[in-house]
Amino acid sequence: MAASDRDSTAAIALAIPALGSAGSRIALPEGVRPYRVDWVNVSVIGTFHALALLALLPGFFNWTALIVAIIAARLFGLIGINIGYHRLLTHRGFKCPKWLEHCFVVVAICCAEDTPARWVAVHRRHHEKSDDQPDPHSPLAGFFWGHIGWLLVKNPDLARLGIYDRYAKDILRDPFYVALERNAWQLKIMLIQINVFFFAALVAEFAMGGTWPEAVQFALSVVVWAVFVRTVFVWHQTWAVNSFTHMWGYRNYETDEDSRNNWFIGLLAHGEGWHNNHHADQRSARHGHRWWEFDTTYLTIRLLEKLGLASDIVTPRKLTK
Repeated sequence: MAASDRDSTAAIALAIPALGSAGSRIALPEGVRPYRVDWVNVSVIGTFHALALLALLPGFFNWTALIVAIIAARLFGLIGINIGYHRLLTHRGFKCPKWLEHCFVVVAICCAEDTPARWVAVHRRHHEKSDDQPDPHSPLAGFFWGHIGWLLVKNPDLARLGIYDRYAKDILRDPFYVALERNAWQLKIMLIQINVFFFAALVAEFAMGGTWPEAVQFALSVVVWAVFVRTVFVWHQTWAVNSFTHMWGYRNYETDEDSRNNWFIGLLAHGEGWHNNHHADQRSARHGHRWWEFDTTYLTIRLLEKLGLASDIVTPRKLTK
């Protein structure tokens, strides 16, 4: 093992909890040991969390920034990740105009959860291998692993060339998605959204009669809350579906993995927490199968249908409970 690899392994061991624990029910995916740090992910995740902590400083707090962050967190997670990446691209639970699909995807990229092809490929692999050793992020290999640990180390099974060919061929038939894989478009879109929030807030403060220093401070506070705090919140909301809903909750269906319906995540993540229902009927655009399983994402898709922007919505099959 090269010295740099040994250093990376040591750094992982010192910096984070054990990725898999003695109580784990399955082993970590093959190839992740010895741990090799994914420095890109570690740097991005660490930087966003550090910048989000600025929100705790008095100079970066104001009620307007907080409210904007709350609204943005609900909309970006709902529209970008749930509708765009998950129910539309990954499972093809409904159809919509291509321009609208691309808009959903741009919103999802603003959440910094990887390119559409890679997000779809990893999620499809999760369904194919769910809660078995090759599952990229099963919490049965350790809660920390399922929540965030899998993102911090390199996994050869998730190398882009291999996983794309098997799980994302349909996505990469679209030149738009091929372009997003190149030329650092993720970074460009993130920088664009930072500028949009900053200058919109700057103009708004000037319109209210603020001075230059007041306007700049207000704009920076909006960026901290509406970009960094919001992104970190949406990350953990998404990761909680991977971790919490394979460990705690109730089951409507006897599936061949440990998916659960979790009340807290179901409400927090706009219906994504009805995860046992989803694993039992993956293509369905509706994850809430019982009347009390409120599914904001599905209701939004139905609203799009009413507006003539969605069609061929897949509804739950008749399943044996």
